[in-house]
Amino acid sequence: MSTHTPTPPQDAPTTVVVVEDEPAIARAIADRLEAEGWRVELAGDGPGGVETVQRVRPDLVVLDVMLPGFDGLEVCRRIQAEDPVPVLMLTARDDETDMLVGLGVGADDYMTKPFSQRELVARLKALLRRVRRTPQTMESSPGSAPVVQIGDLVIDRAARRVSRGGVPAHLTPTEFDLLVCLAQAPGTVLTREQLLAEVWDWVDATGTRTVDSHVKALRRKLGADLVRTVHGVGYALSAPGEGDA
Repeated sequence: MSTHTPTPPQDAPTTVVVVEDEPAIARAIADRLEAEGWRVELAGDGPGGVETVQRVRPDLVVLDVMLPGFDGLEVCRRIQAEDPVPVLMLTARDDETDMLVGLGVGADDYMTKPFSQRELVARLKALLRRVRRTPQTMESSPGSAPVVQIGDLVIDRAARRVSRGGVPAHLTPTEFDLLVCLAQAPGTVLTREQLLAEVWDWVDATGTRTVDSHVKALRRKLGADLVRTVHGVGYALSAPGEGDA
């Protein structure tokens, strides 16, 4: 999957589309992001969200699940099918099924209302850093190689493409970075906290369920045997066919 890797001029502000039907919440998010110096465009329903993203070509999208017209999941499907862009989804329900569905249609991160504006900004900044990593930066990182092969799993870091058994897998930017992190040390168990720090650039443990949800998404797309759970510790990448789901 080709991922949206915005490369605006140095003086161009980050552009975010916020798709949220509750005006007070939309305005609060916009005010907070504009205080960061970012440009914000608002949409209040599903069709408007798709149109705005297509017109603006933003760096990031903040997308509510419950929208009039059609829901945020359908918005995500439509915008990711045309030109994949990093998406953080918002939901009023603390339901892991919602998380997995959102990740399955191309969301990169997920937050439950009510949420901290500070955490929202931190997650968006972390997501933006990840998708703006250049192939040169990735290839020069310690222990890295442009192409990593483990069994029948092939990871092309420069092109940000993944296949297993010759079949391409369509991963979001976050799923790709999580897989690369695990693949840098196959068989080594990484804690959820380590993965949060390395992949999400978080320094606390408030997002461990996010790690779990992304691991489940990787298993769904690449096979249940790929990532091994070490209960009470974390996760490790197995040579395909050797791990326990």
